[in-house]
Amino acid sequence: MSKRFVALGDSFTEGVGDDDPTRPNGVRGWADRVAEVLAEKEPDFLYANLAVRGRLLGHVLRSQLKPALDMKPDLVSMYAGGNDLMRPRVDIDELMRGYRSAVARFTAAGARVVLFTGVDGVDDPVFRKMRGRVAIYNEHVRAIAADHDAVLVDMWSMRQLRDRRMWSDDRLHLNALGHNEVAIAVLDGLGVGHSLAATRLAPALVPDPRVRRQQDLRWAREHVVPWVVRRLRGQSSGDTVRPKQPELRPFI
Repeated sequence: MSKRFVALGDSFTEGVGDDDPTRPNGVRGWADRVAEVLAEKEPDFLYANLAVRGRLLGHVLRSQLKPALDMKPDLVSMYAGGNDLMRPRVDIDELMRGYRSAVARFTAAGARVVLFTGVDGVDDPVFRKMRGRVAIYNEHVRAIAADHDAVLVDMWSMRQLRDRRMWSDDRLHLNALGHNEVAIAVLDGLGVGHSLAATRLAPALVPDPRVRRQQDLRWAREHVVPWVVRRLRGQSSGDTVRPKQPELRPFI
């Protein structure tokens, strides 16, 4: 059983979209859910979450890799690169060389590593345009996981995550239901028993095309435009955000 769990990454691992005012940074997320289960099974369990929303992969590696290694974890999760894939230009092959190197350093240090593929956005008219990029990214992740005997959480194949009801209003971040599904997949991949229950949603109703257009326009106005403005200004949603749990501590 793991005793020292360190989570690295961006908003996905920080827990954005799963609002909880009682948790650091006001969010919970899949990593906290996994840590809670592991803490119940291991009295000496310690947890750190270095993830910060808005971070590109390069920044994650520069700012989180060494602190994580210094903590001497026996379990590490890492997911980053989604923000890079949304940029107009990205060299995915170059991007993933740094990713592979980081995973190699963790495994050489004796940590078990959990990696994630990106979600398939085929059912969303906007994110479907990124599908090719995500697929290439995913193939790199699968190869890295195979070469380093990492646990792979294949979110691309988790069809339940294609349901918009698993996502927050910004369509970029999973909500509580989605984070719960990921936590289940992580624990199952680790072979850890748990009592988390998957959500069974009724078939989604197909909205009237006019209603769908109105929803898309409101989403673009409330979420896409502010994102574009931040990019043009060289700003990030995480510029004033600190890691939610920068040091190994018992899970509370």
